Amino acid sequence: MNYAGISAMAPEADGLQYALSLLERHFAERSVAVDGGVVSYREIAAAPGAPGVASVSAATAAQPAAQPAVQPTFVLLHGIGSGAASWLPCALELAAAAPGSRIIAWNAPGYGGSTALAAARPGAQAYAARLRQLLQAVGVLDSGRFVLVGHSLGAMMASAYAAAYPATLDKLVLLSPARGYGQAARLEQGAQVARERLSTVGELGVHGMATQRSSRLLSDGASTAQRDWVRWNMAQLKLPGYTQAVHLLCGDAIENYALSGAVCAVASVHCGSADNVTTPADCRLVAEHHGLPFSLIGQAGHACYVEQPLAAAAAILN
Repeated sequence: MNYAGISAMAPEADGLQYALSLLERHFAERSVAVDGGVVSYREIAAAPGAPGVASVSAATAAQPAAQPAVQPTFVLLHGIGSGAASWLPCALELAAAAPGSRIIAWNAPGYGGSTALAAARPGAQAYAARLRQLLQAVGVLDSGRFVLVGHSLGAMMASAYAAAYPATLDKLVLLSPARGYGQAARLEQGAQVARERLSTVGELGVHGMATQRSSRLLSDGASTAQRDWVRWNMAQLKLPGYTQAVHLLCGDAIENYALSGAVCAVASVHCGSADNVTTPADCRLVAEHHGLPFSLIGQAGHACYVEQPLAAAAAILN
């Protein structure tokens, strides 16, 4: 499948329906059983015979011709107010830019069809362990190292994974990383944030919260289609998974996960220039904490990979 020229965000009034049709055709939800439950995910898979896929005829095998470059596997982790489907615009850009690559976006525990974690207040290391179960189950760890991308709270999960399993990573990309409140100086603020978030979803419900809060994730220049897409994704949240994620945000911190020198050498931090959730200043602090390169994604709010999918894909690829 050639993904060049396919945009997930149609300008028409039915842009949401167009995106949903693309979602089912190109990025359908799948699931796999793991110890402790089920993990659901979406995938754009490498086509048989594409670079990076072992498919060589007997005649070709006898020739000493140069082999095509093996394309990477990309693993995408969403944030607290979203899900695997939200990555569709960026996943299509990655598929167009890196034909033959495998692109996987998980639904974190308690999101989509994924089973919630057993602990009421899990730390990021529990999400990292569940992610490793998924990667083992779908064969990612059998095919070599991969590119791990985390957005917002997903960046904390990605950092915990990178700290625990550094040898499996080819690259680590943190987009608008959430610092979290799980360090002494921020615990009191974290408790307040947890109360406010859980009170909001309790009073408004998931759909009401999506209507009220989703626009905060985008810049003033976002299109109607992008606003509809972010709102639709937030409206798919499930209360058990969201509640656990709130406790993760407010009880853990990205700084709690030290990255090895080898990981830092292939890691980077990026942030939407108009992000008012995880601000450029806060994201720069995350980068400085680990000594990582930092850059802004122009004309983008917090959901930078939705608002500027081409620029986000470039940040992931470069």
